[in-house]
Parts: sequence; structure tokens; C-alpha cells
Amino acid sequence: MYMQMSKKNALQEELQDNAKIEACAERFGTTGDPTRMKICFLLCNYPELTVSEIAEIIGSPISTVSHSLKRLKEIRVVENRRQAKQVLYSLSENKFVSAIKSQLLGNNE
Repeated sequence: MYMQMSKKNALQEELQDNAKIEACAERFGTTGDPTRMKICFLLCNYPELTVSEIAEIIGSPISTVSHSLKRLKEIRVVENRRQAKQVLYSLSENKFVSAIKSQLLGNNE
């Protein structure tokens, strides 16, 4: 696993307070369902994660996370790269993703 246990625990705690995630989901409408926003939040805080790491942290089935990542990839919010047998997901670099990051991290510029 790529993520240190203390970082994982901290992110899991932050995900318990859904205020920022729900606000972001509302702001971005259909793009922003809470599971997708949780994934974006994680990727804001840890640049590359596998599907199984994301699923474990947010407490969702791998199939749900995989489906959400597919939708996020379709709208160019996330991208992926293969490293050996693993697929690592990260946030794309574009203005829309910058707006999501700003909302999730509280940098309302």
C-alpha cells in the first residue's frame, strides 16, 4: 500500500465531516455526487491512489469506486496510469478540477 497508515486514518476522519464534500457536490450538480467528491477529496490530499486504496478509505465497495472513477475519467476530472499490475488514479490538471480542489480544500478564491 502506498499510503502511510497515519495519513489514511487522518483522511478517514476528515471524510466523517461531510460538510465540504456535500457543499461541493451541491455546487457542481450532477458531476458532484458525494462518492465522487470523496474520491476527489482523497486525490487532493494524496496525489495517486489505487481503486482498492480509495475503496478502503471511503468504506465503499470496489465496484462502486471503480464506477465512480470511470465517470470522473469520462468528464476529465481524473486520469490514470499503469504501474506494473496496478492502476494509479490522480486528479487531472484543468480549470474545472482547480475549482473542485478550491471548494474541497476551502480555498474559496
